[in-house]
This record gives sequence, structure tokens and C-alpha cells, in this order.
Amino acid sequence: MAHTFSLIFLSMLALTTALRAWLALRQLRHVQVRRDAVPAEFADRITPDEHRKAADYTSAKTRLALVELVVDAALLLAFTFGGLLTAFDQLWRGMFDAAGYAHGLALFASVGIAGFLVGLPFSLYRTFSLEARFGFNKMTPALYLGDLLKQVLLTVLIGAPLLLAVLWLMGAMGSRWWLYVWTTWLGFNLLVLLLYPTLIAPLFNKFSPLADGEMKSRIEALLARCGFASSGLFVMDGSKRSAHGNAYFTGFGRAKRIVFFDTLLEKLAPAEVEAVLAHELGHFKHRHVWKRIAMMAALSLAFLWLLGQLIDQPWFYAGVNVGAGGTAMALILFSLLLPVFTFPVAPLMSWLSRRHEFEADAYASQQAGSGDLISALVKLYRDNAATLTPDPLHSLFYDSHPPASQRIAHLKSA
Repeated sequence: MAHTFSLIFLSMLALTTALRAWLALRQLRHVQVRRDAVPAEFADRITPDEHRKAADYTSAKTRLALVELVVDAALLLAFTFGGLLTAFDQLWRGMFDAAGYAHGLALFASVGIAGFLVGLPFSLYRTFSLEARFGFNKMTPALYLGDLLKQVLLTVLIGAPLLLAVLWLMGAMGSRWWLYVWTTWLGFNLLVLLLYPTLIAPLFNKFSPLADGEMKSRIEALLARCGFASSGLFVMDGSKRSAHGNAYFTGFGRAKRIVFFDTLLEKLAPAEVEAVLAHELGHFKHRHVWKRIAMMAALSLAFLWLLGQLIDQPWFYAGVNVGAGGTAMALILFSLLLPVFTFPVAPLMSWLSRRHEFEADAYASQQAGSGDLISALVKLYRDNAATLTPDPLHSLFYDSHPPASQRIAHLKSA
């Protein structure tokens, strides 16, 4: 059985890696071939230079993703068949009781640190080279380091207690531990959604109340029409990290708040900002957030149940050259292997997300008019250097938002 699982895993890893590489190469070719021709529907709003910048920016990100793809596959093989997971396990067994929580925490920390060190050069290159080359990066080395330290601190303060709870439940709740872990994990995620706007997000950005004026009046009128009650309208200093613009609402219940990037407010007129917010409120009106939470809950329950069936199977570990089992090792191994087997169903998740975007666009057209939303989207495509000509298959797998041409066509028909 272990030999069969080895062949299945290696075949799926090869298939997934090859598929992702092929999609990336398709994206590169498709975007570069159309680099010098602005699509007709955008020709009056996007200049040839802006279109070429978007093509070059997309190509640069895709090339980097190709390199990361190869490195990630190599790291996964190093963890499994290369014996790195077994080496970490043996290292900490020499210091801690193999059945104890300290061993589990140390094992998770080792894997996390190894993954962080491998990914750090890509993060640095993306921030200080790629994003800077196209005029988007505003991050200083000091701010980057400060963010990194805060993230590590939050991981330790929040992640370690959660992991301890999970490991305890896995060992103490018998054969149905996965049900208790799922309940705990779901409750934790809902708690984070509740606390993120007021406790976590302000650690990284400054949030100021939206100033009085035409924009605030329009937004408050829109909220009244849509029946949306929030804890406030805020402007986030996104410009200290990036030139990209965005808007979102976060939290739930009385903790809901609407947040605008300062870069967005600088680029869009009040009517366009209203249209962008109407789109976000469309997600609220159609309960997309709760639908996604429900889907996430169902999938996580299924995955935890599956882990419950695998955790005591020797072939699950031996098939990828991991010498010892245990709750921590099972959880780590399952987390590492799962993406290899689930990537082929990515188009389904992307399709659902794009469907939600179309529904939110339709709602925005009713509440604020499609013309202002079209104008806002074209500006955002231009200012964020988003390609107008993605490869259809690449988009099918990866894009959570519809391609620009499809989205604008839907809005015009509305």
C-alpha cells in the first residue's frame, strides 16, 4: 500500500506542477502576443503605454510564479522523500517527549521556519524589485521588517494556543477528534473575523474616519438605500506600502466597518467610489461572505474527516518516506500533501468566485449605475496595471474576478 501511495503522490505532484507550469507559459504567451494592441472596448480610456505596462507587469509576476512553483515542488520533495520532516522529528525527539506538546510545537515551528526561509528571497524580490520596478512599492526596509516581526509575534501569540488546543483535542477526544477540532477551528475563524477590524488590522495600518463632504454624504445615502449598518467609514493609509488601490468591508454583526484605501480615494471621483462600494455591498446583500464561510466550513470538515481516516495508517507516512506518525506529524503531512491533490478542482472555486463578482456588479448597477462602476473599474485596471488580455485557461484556474472584457460587457448589458 505504501508503494502505491508513493506512485499516486509523485504522479499527482508531477501532474499538478506540469499543469501549473503549462498554464503560466500560456499566460505569458497570450499576454505578450497582445502587448501592443489595446482591446477595442478600452481603446478610448487605456493608452498603448499603459497597456504595455500591464502586460509587462503581468509577465514579470508570472515568471516569478514559475520559479516559485519549481522551488515549492522541490521543497515538498525535500520535506518528504528527502527526509527533512523525519530529520526534524528525530531532532526534537532527542529533546522532548515524542508524545508531548512541546515536540509538536517544535515540529510545526521547524517546518514553518524552513518554509519562511525558502520563501523570504521571493518576498523580498517581489516587494523591492518587481513592485518597485513598476512604481507600486512604497514599503521601506524598516517597515517591511516591522511588519515581519508583528506577523511572527501574532503567529506565536495566536497560532501557538490554537495549535495546542488542536493537538490536545486530537489526542483526547477519541476517534471523533476531527469533529471537535473542526468546531474549534470554525469558532476560531469567526472570532478572528470579529476581532480583526479593531484589534489586528490597526497593528499594521492607520485607520481614520472618512472626512465629511460630498463623498461621505453619497456613501451614507447609499448605505441607507441598501440597509447596511456599519460601525463606521474609515480610510486606511495603504499608500505607505503600495500604490495599489482597493476598498472592502470587514467584520460582521456590529463590528462591520467599511474601509477605503487612501490611494483609491485619490484616483476615483465620489460617484465612482460610491459605485465601487455598491459592488462590495452587493457581496453583503447576496450573503457571499456567509456562503463562502459555509463552503469553507464544509470543506474543512470533509478534510478533517479524511485526516481522521489516515492518521493511523502506516502507509500514509511510509508512502512519502516519513518514518514516524503522531498527531503533529499527521497534521503537518496532510497540510503539505493536500494542495497537490486539490489543485485540479481550482476552476470550480474560481468559477464560484467569479459568479459572485457578476452578482455584486449587477447589484451595484441597480444601486449606483453601471456607468460609474465601469469608469471606476477601468481606472483601477489602469492604475493597478491589471492585464486586459489574460489567457482564458489561466483565468479559468486562477482568477477570482472575471476578465476585464467580460466584466465590462456584463455591466454594459445591465
